[in-house]
Amino acid sequence: MSPTQPNNVAQRPVRVLVVGAGARGEIYSRYALAHPDLMQVVAVAEPRDAYREPFVVQHAIAPENVFTDWRQAADAGKLADAVLICTQDQMHLEPALAFARQGYAMLLEKPLSPDADECRAIVAEVVRQKLIFSVGHVLRYTRYTQKLKQLLRDGAIGDIVSLQHLEPVGYWHQAHSFVRGNWRNDQQAAFMLLQKSCHDIDWIRYVMEQPCEQVSSFGNLHHFHQENQPAGAADNCLDCAVEAACPYSAKRIYLGDDHKATPGFLRVLTPEPDQTTLRAALRDGPYGRCVYRCDNNVVDHQVVNMQFAGGRTASFTMTAFTRHEDRHTRIFGSRGCLEGDGRHIRITSFLDDGETHYDTDAGQDLHAMGGHGGGDYYLMQHFIAAIRANDPSQVLAGPAEALESHLMVFAAERARREAAVIALNGA
Repeated sequence: MSPTQPNNVAQRPVRVLVVGAGARGEIYSRYALAHPDLMQVVAVAEPRDAYREPFVVQHAIAPENVFTDWRQAADAGKLADAVLICTQDQMHLEPALAFARQGYAMLLEKPLSPDADECRAIVAEVVRQKLIFSVGHVLRYTRYTQKLKQLLRDGAIGDIVSLQHLEPVGYWHQAHSFVRGNWRNDQQAAFMLLQKSCHDIDWIRYVMEQPCEQVSSFGNLHHFHQENQPAGAADNCLDCAVEAACPYSAKRIYLGDDHKATPGFLRVLTPEPDQTTLRAALRDGPYGRCVYRCDNNVVDHQVVNMQFAGGRTASFTMTAFTRHEDRHTRIFGSRGCLEGDGRHIRITSFLDDGETHYDTDAGQDLHAMGGHGGGDYYLMQHFIAAIRANDPSQVLAGPAEALESHLMVFAAERARREAAVIALNGA
């Protein structure tokens, strides 16, 4: 059956409620600024004044539609056609169920939930309510991915036999998000493979076009723990006598003209970053802490091996110990091989050893939504188009696809913890 169609939405902008106006909520909402004829942010629920108030001004949200808690928004009745749920990982279940039951089309930031049963419950409810539903698997939506898929469908390398995929998290990104930041501890958020790499596993499934049958995995927290703290180091980088020799120094990452963190990362520390506010945030908050004295427990490197139907195989590596750069993929086929880096694709033919090169980035204008190779922009483009056309097929990662790849991730993490090969059994 067709999803519920908001009244006259094809003739007016899609009205959106944003739950969580942090980094992801703010980025997805930029689509309304770029295309006010297609999308309008009409309500927000965000507990932090410093992030909520500028968001309200940016989108000219009426005072009666501004909330500090998602429950207040739910209690106010249906305020919009769609909801973007961009809360922390462990805070997805309740708002997702509540807004699904109110008939909102929904974009839920990945992961669905840190708990497999909660993932199933969310998907079951949105299917029951017949909603347009999308999950933030942005990698499916990039021009790079779509060109790669076209080449594979056209037989550029014959039948896919195996695939290698590397996610280079980046040394300072690991320190920011997964040692000092919100996703450092799997008791407070999700485990690393789910929170950081579920859209990579989803991407592999999307490319392979076959169900995964079994997985194995290895990985651990190798470096970021107290035993590796240098002699003479302090608990805070601002007080440290040896921070100049440390690649993970908070001063190196956040301060000075050659700091590593990009503007979006700086705004996680403080909504109005400058040298004064950043120093205060490093002094008083978690981001100035020595990376060897944090309460982190998520892995800093992990590998996953997958066997798909038909005997195809894939391997995935996530590692902190790289530059902050794009993913790298090699796909091995019966008639050639493909190499890609998130923008460029190189095809080598076994017939003549000839190479063909493609640049998938030419001419993109993404209205400050170029993150994830343009995936942020195209995710929103597809989501809004699906609502306006009442056509769930325009969503590339809907409820069934999202649940399948999430269950692959849960199986891989179980394989790592149990040192076992785990069969998925079509779950």
